Amino acid sequence: MVRTLLGLLFALLAAAAGAHKPSDSYLSIAVDGQGRVSGRWDIALRDLDFAIGLDADGDGRITWGEVRARHADIAAYAAARLQVQADAAACTLNVGAQQVDDHTDGAYSVLPLAITCPGPVPHALTLAYTLFADIDPQHRGLLNLASGGATRTAILGPQAPRQSFELAAAAVSRWQQLLDYGREGVWHIWIGFDHILFLLSLLLPAVGVWAGRQWRPVERFPAAFWDVLRIVTAFTVAHSITLSLAALGYVSLPSRLVESCIAASVVLAALNNVWPLLHERRWMVAFGFGLIHGFGFASVLADLGLPQDALAIALLGFNLGVEAGQLAIVAAFLPLAYALRRTLFYRRVVLLGGSLVIAALAAAWFAERAFELKFMPI
Repeated sequence: MVRTLLGLLFALLAAAAGAHKPSDSYLSIAVDGQGRVSGRWDIALRDLDFAIGLDADGDGRITWGEVRARHADIAAYAAARLQVQADAAACTLNVGAQQVDDHTDGAYSVLPLAITCPGPVPHALTLAYTLFADIDPQHRGLLNLASGGATRTAILGPQAPRQSFELAAAAVSRWQQLLDYGREGVWHIWIGFDHILFLLSLLLPAVGVWAGRQWRPVERFPAAFWDVLRIVTAFTVAHSITLSLAALGYVSLPSRLVESCIAASVVLAALNNVWPLLHERRWMVAFGFGLIHGFGFASVLADLGLPQDALAIALLGFNLGVEAGQLAIVAAFLPLAYALRRTLFYRRVVLLGGSLVIAALAAAWFAERAFELKFMPI
């Protein structure tokens, strides 16, 4: 059991050490009443640089001139990795004049798509998506498909490279939309290493009590369980508030400020385990910093470019997905931590040592985000 917990801890820290936002592209396709199909495809410049090499002078920065010089290569590379069919008939994909736009995690190449399909107004579209499939099995394409006044989303990638979609408005199930956003919420919390480490920083002392200037093991599991319940509930309520406010457009904060504050929250939560100031009120820390994390969650929905009529489903499904992913982490961690709470290994290596490592990683993230320093390769 000690080896299991140690392995999980080191695996998470190793992944988090090099963690940046995972590779995503944003594909929007619209079908109008006359059957005309158009779209927009946003692909991260850092991903394109890795695939085809955009940084011509090797200085670590991608300039507009370097992107412009490779427009034809970018268009050819992308177009070869997206096939569209309308009612089983192949469509022709043409990429227009490209631009560059900023998302929450950096600059993206914006590819306008003109999609010519044979026949009358299509009843279904089939997409075959293989972008970066040969170099990044974790890459995903986040699809926003609008037709007949209805919108749905889907996740394209190696796990589901070919998907078909009914275009009639009546065929778009709200339950399916809820499931789509729920899966996105689960995925986001699992690959959001800063969110996971913040949560773990609050959970690590849950199997102990601060007494005599040191952490001592709790006597019974219910005490740890209720402590965790307060923390998770406070974090959930807080990030749900700001996620909703931001997604509905009532509050907007600069991405750089939000991401920097999220990193700072991880530092402070981890250091509170080493030098406890709020050892009995960690739920207050979870609530206070959870408000900031909600803005980070909202950036995912913002990048999807969702229309107003889909926001209610998006918020509910995404929130439920985040909670499901969060509870899975708690369910995996808490029983192991409780079983090892009396060991010197847990108190010294996991609780104190793990907290210091988490604080160091988060401090590096903070410097990267706040001051645009680079300690870890992109």
